[in-house]
Amino acid sequence: MEPSLATASIAKHLQSVLPATGREALATSVLPALLDSVAAVAVALRAAHHVALAGGTNAFGDDQLNVDVVAENLVREALARCPTVATASSEEDPVERSVSNVSAVSSAHSSEVYTVGFDPLDGSSIILPNWTVGTIAGVWDGATALGSRPADAQVAAVLGVYGPRTTAIVALRVPGQRQQPLCLGLGYTDASATTPGRWNIVHANVSLASPTPPTTRYFAPANARAAAEDSNYRDLVLHYVTNKYTLRYSGGLVPDLVHMLTKGHGIYLSPVTAASKAKLRRLYELCPVALVLECAGGKAVDPVTGASVLATPLAHTDERGGLLCGTAEEVDKAVEWLGRETT
Repeated sequence: MEPSLATASIAKHLQSVLPATGREALATSVLPALLDSVAAVAVALRAAHHVALAGGTNAFGDDQLNVDVVAENLVREALARCPTVATASSEEDPVERSVSNVSAVSSAHSSEVYTVGFDPLDGSSIILPNWTVGTIAGVWDGATALGSRPADAQVAAVLGVYGPRTTAIVALRVPGQRQQPLCLGLGYTDASATTPGRWNIVHANVSLASPTPPTTRYFAPANARAAAEDSNYRDLVLHYVTNKYTLRYSGGLVPDLVHMLTKGHGIYLSPVTAASKAKLRRLYELCPVALVLECAGGKAVDPVTGASVLATPLAHTDERGGLLCGTAEEVDKAVEWLGRETT
């Protein structure tokens, strides 16, 4: 599959940083298809003036909105055009299914074989008031992500952002990559009557690894109910307030993370307690997000163990966990704070 007109320049840039052989489809087919799906979802959301329950639930028992179903279908349609994508699974359909008969046959004869795990519309709980939401996708080597260590097998991730503008973050980390791990910030220009839509590079090096202290420090405390059950978390939030950190929390994982990536600083916290269970799924949210944060020079760790989100092999599609991520120094401080002995 050749890249679309909208993604041709992005595909060319990706080819320039990937190994000379063995990753052509990732640059010219898989990632462009995901970007095309982000653009298609953006168009669909602008026309979705009535957001309502679709009348069913996904395999995890979550209520499905009509826009969840639309986004799911658009991402799968885009992936079906990629011969090297053997399987895909999502939060709406968490089974690694063959993308198409063509893909299955072509992948068997290709040195590149991928599976994609994605959350088609992350933040559906805040879409009704028209807040910013997003799409999350991770690209893994092989026909399955199960049993793989994410740090080794997940080679790319995409965060699509649907706000006043349509933007995306693309992260790449593959063996033999010509440059350091890549984290690109992209912006989409809508199609007009005379010109096709187009993705453009807005930030060639999205980074949280600033050599100078930030002038403004940001924090996003998710799962705030856990503060009522965990005194360390409550005290940590109070620490941020007392030290004049700026609160930036929307209730949507994608916009909150992209905010810190855009500003170059931040900490996102989603701890878990016995009463406030983990909600974020590793395959569809945590692993792609962690790859983006690490490629940008930040950290993404489990709030209980402090270990990298990407360190533990993936056992099944419904694995869940908490999340601490952002600027490396802030993450280290938060891990230490949350691990304090209580009296």
